[in-house]
Amino acid sequence: MPLTPSETTRLLGELGHHPKKKLGQNFLIDGNIVEKSMEMADLPTGIPVVEIGPGLGTLTRKLLEKGHEVHAVEIDKTLFENLRISLKNYTENKQLTLTQGDAVKLPLASLRQAQEDYAVVANLPYAISSAWLESLLATERLPFRMVLMLQREAIDRMWAQCGTKSYSALSIFLHAAFRHDKSHSVSRRCFHPVPSVDSVLARMDLLSDPFLFPAPDRALIRRIFTQRRKQIGSIARQEDDSKRSEILNWLVDNELEPTLRPEQIEPETWTGLVDRCGN
Repeated sequence: MPLTPSETTRLLGELGHHPKKKLGQNFLIDGNIVEKSMEMADLPTGIPVVEIGPGLGTLTRKLLEKGHEVHAVEIDKTLFENLRISLKNYTENKQLTLTQGDAVKLPLASLRQAQEDYAVVANLPYAISSAWLESLLATERLPFRMVLMLQREAIDRMWAQCGTKSYSALSIFLHAAFRHDKSHSVSRRCFHPVPSVDSVLARMDLLSDPFLFPAPDRALIRRIFTQRRKQIGSIARQEDDSKRSEILNWLVDNELEPTLRPEQIEPETWTGLVDRCGN
């Protein structure tokens, strides 16, 4: 079970650790939410799991108790050392592999290339949620399922619909690879320290035929969305001759007017830009 607020405060005091806002350190203190995470994940026994930002190890322990092989990456040295000591039995029998480092640079933690099916279950540090997802997509080794704790605003941005203010390049990349299967609201009072906004547990399942945008196309689409309010034809004219021609021909192929703005173009339409760019 998670530690109570007073137990969490006491342990952090013993470790000489103060939660770091810049790392998005808010520790889960509600056991019901841990159970809900496991219920939503509904994972086959023994499936490898990647965990990002295990913190004090509340979710880690539950995953290990369920028999999963866990690959966890923690950037904070103090928290990493506490996990290494408190979960020593699991690291010694190789069920748990702990890595100290930046999850954006190590999106799959220590997961081996040979391991094909895996899941991600994590109380994702809010400060890196978008950057980590971008990094994960770049690996081209996608999990069959993710259950992530995210700020409500973050999940709304990630799964924003075409035509909304929150619609972004990341929205397009996620829509092409995953289905947002279900969500569960989580009160800010379930964390210590209490964050300023509520959270959401979100389950995302890999599509049967996921589409992965190659790196050059992800970069192009991100660049286009930095000018989301401009007309796509005007944006194309800022590119070199080759890219400009590819974008304009893509518009013609899809019967799109050059006066459209990037935020007005549906996610599935953007996949055609890859064919045009020939990556």
